[in-house]
Amino acid sequence: MIRDVAQDFLAEHSDSAAVRAAMESDTGFDPALWARIAQELGWCGIAIAESDGGLGLSRVALALLLEQMGRRLLCSPFFATVCLGATLLQEAAAVDSGSAAKSAATRFLPRIASGELSATLALDDGTDATHGVLAEPVEGGFRLSGEWRHVPDGAHAELLLLPARLPDGSLGLFAIEGDPTGLTRTPLRNLDLTRRVAAVRASGLRIDASACLSQGDAAVRALLRTRALAGLALAAEQVGGAQQCLDLTLAYVAERKQFGRTIASFQAVKHRCAEMMVRIEAARSAVFGAFHATAGGLDDEALTLDSACARTFASDAFVFCAREAIQLHGGVGFTWEYDPHLYFKRAQAGSQWFGDASLQREHVARALLG
Repeated sequence: MIRDVAQDFLAEHSDSAAVRAAMESDTGFDPALWARIAQELGWCGIAIAESDGGLGLSRVALALLLEQMGRRLLCSPFFATVCLGATLLQEAAAVDSGSAAKSAATRFLPRIASGELSATLALDDGTDATHGVLAEPVEGGFRLSGEWRHVPDGAHAELLLLPARLPDGSLGLFAIEGDPTGLTRTPLRNLDLTRRVAAVRASGLRIDASACLSQGDAAVRALLRTRALAGLALAAEQVGGAQQCLDLTLAYVAERKQFGRTIASFQAVKHRCAEMMVRIEAARSAVFGAFHATAGGLDDEALTLDSACARTFASDAFVFCAREAIQLHGGVGFTWEYDPHLYFKRAQAGSQWFGDASLQREHVARALLG
């Protein structure tokens, strides 16, 4: 039912025309559509516990939504808010015995679940969690200096969750609401215009001590688990995008005629479409298998391994299917008027998020081979 509702709603409200209109807007999304998703449909609270104002459903339900969002290239703050922001708040509260993380979860999660608050997390590619940003303790709080690059929805998110390096070399996680003095946001024009990113810079930004959610090993573990869960969420989106590439291609080759017959009847075309389907089904199995495993609870190592496997299958499948969609659309495949190039750009940009496929394979090799 969740999948069917999302499929019908997004087919109507996030079709090609709506996506292109959002791409050309200042914010990169339709505020009215975002309000309906966040407040009327209640999708932001689907994987948030009932005690925190959410629906208390599993991450499998979230994956069903994400697949349909990826299929329709939904332009909205949903991924940044739910899969990054809310996930970090949940994981920090779960792994940190301190009161700051639990207090932040209690304060922010109900507002996210109700659609009142959008959020994002400056998550790295797996090489430098802090982006080189320093957090210097000062009287009553901290002073942050540095820049977080390529933050999803970083120009408009109302709550910023930002990692920074403390003087002793440990990791700190900080929550900043609004636009305090010393914080600047610079929208960046990136390859994938369906998903906006921004550079967030702190120049002597003074924040209260209560803004620090977590420090040290607990912060590292919370960020590690968030990266793995966000990778799984992205993989679910990628499966949806790959599926739509196949659907668009099948519709086109069934209409395009050459030598007096539709090109769908040519065996070479059938083989290429069949290869797309095989890759999509393998990726879908890997992704939903991993999501089902998370519902039963996974330790950090198993979660990282499952996420890396799912990301590798899904990312490779999406890139392959987007490329094949362009090729099988022939001369019109790369033109602006047709949609395959939008999926190709989403596939290419997403393949670099949270570490590319080669980095994911390194995680798998390290886990299996030591």
